[in-house]
Amino acid sequence: MCHLYRLRPGAQAEYERRHARIWPELSALLDEAGVYDYHIYRHDLLLICVLRTRHGFAHARAVTAASPVQARWTASLSELFAEIADADGEPLWAYPVFHHPGQPPP
Repeated sequence: MCHLYRLRPGAQAEYERRHARIWPELSALLDEAGVYDYHIYRHDLLLICVLRTRHGFAHARAVTAASPVQARWTASLSELFAEIADADGEPLWAYPVFHHPGQPPP
């Protein structure tokens, strides 16, 4: 899955600082939710989040939404974001339009 966030101007360094020291309990929660191979890329104010889930996004969202750890983490970052969801509260999904699997290395 891939979704996008947009930071507020000037929040780039703080966002990276906080993610350099991710909370151990948040990592444990992501594992519990079945999230793996999670990457966040940044281009200026645009964040591109790419992740895989073992049981689908709905399951991962249900587990994390019920967690006080997730609530604290989200609240701690809220002032850094300019945009995280659409008008319905859905993540800003990015949909695949091209994929080249290539040949794996020998």
